[in-house]
Amino acid sequence: MTFEGFCTKDELADWLDKLAAQLSLVAPVNENGVLLYREVRSSKDIAFPGSVKDHMVEQEYPLRAVISAKGIVFPSTELLFKINMDGGQILLEETLPDKQQVVFGLPPCDARGVRIMDSVFIESQPPDVHYAARREKITLVGLACREMGASCFCTSCGSAPDDTRDMDIMLSEFEEGYLIQGINERSRSLLTQLSYNSNTSTINLDQLNHKTKLGPSPTSVAIPDIENMARLFDNEVWEKVSESCLSCRICSYVCPTCRCFDVRDEMYFTENRDEYYQRIRCWDSCSRDAYRRIAGGHTPRADEAERLRNRIFCKFNYLPQQYSLKGDIACTGCGRCIDACPVNIDITEILGYLAEVAHE
Repeated sequence: MTFEGFCTKDELADWLDKLAAQLSLVAPVNENGVLLYREVRSSKDIAFPGSVKDHMVEQEYPLRAVISAKGIVFPSTELLFKINMDGGQILLEETLPDKQQVVFGLPPCDARGVRIMDSVFIESQPPDVHYAARREKITLVGLACREMGASCFCTSCGSAPDDTRDMDIMLSEFEEGYLIQGINERSRSLLTQLSYNSNTSTINLDQLNHKTKLGPSPTSVAIPDIENMARLFDNEVWEKVSESCLSCRICSYVCPTCRCFDVRDEMYFTENRDEYYQRIRCWDSCSRDAYRRIAGGHTPRADEAERLRNRIFCKFNYLPQQYSLKGDIACTGCGRCIDACPVNIDITEILGYLAEVAHE
């Protein structure tokens, strides 16, 4: 159900303060000039994108957090369970997430990333119990982007700066306040705590000053068809585009949809020197040179070209087919990998090369 209303900036701040007092509120925070998702205790801790006053200084915040919201639903390091020894018995202590969370200030590309992760970890069988338990307790409150950044290409990936489809609640910023959209039933209980004008007949949007500048995409990207990707598998283009790749994996870590992980058991000792173990899940990346290395030292993707090819195929061929993304691709067009790459590898340029080769 979609129902709309309008709240002032003060009403929004009061609502966020209530949420922070009742549950875990996660939002973009300025940490030494870097925008990151962090748990906040007050609306004053939140860094809204754009020009704001921070400690009496006018400061321009980036359009989105440096690292996507993936880490909220799929932590970079996660304890799955503990293994204790009691005499001759082995005891397993499972650790499932149990706290309610509201994630505030997501751009649509991050919400789209969460939905793609849902397809991988919940909608495919068997579902991942840890991911599902955490995701069930998370509500996504989005904030429409004011504009598209220089590296953004979400409109080429089937989304938009004001796309509401993957949100629970969506806010659009005006000079006078925020337009509110409740996208689904999950939003209803949260919105009951927000004081706002729900009489949409009294709201004339034409007389309000919209802060969102929805112009054309700064980057128009040709997205390859799934059917054409197979023909490009052995093409020499992969050697060309991977020449400078360092296999540093930063593209995977900032990406909203990279979902590879490793699982390891680590040994610890109690104060009494009793052994216990923890099974840890942590992010991994197909860009790593040792990824999927097997006994005997064989690595199925030994060079950078093979690993970069796998990353692109994963976004535009493998995931869409394996996890029934219903015509969508597994790239949200956020552009973070472009911004983060230390050697300026640009995924939009790679897609451009692929489009040229496909039409030869």
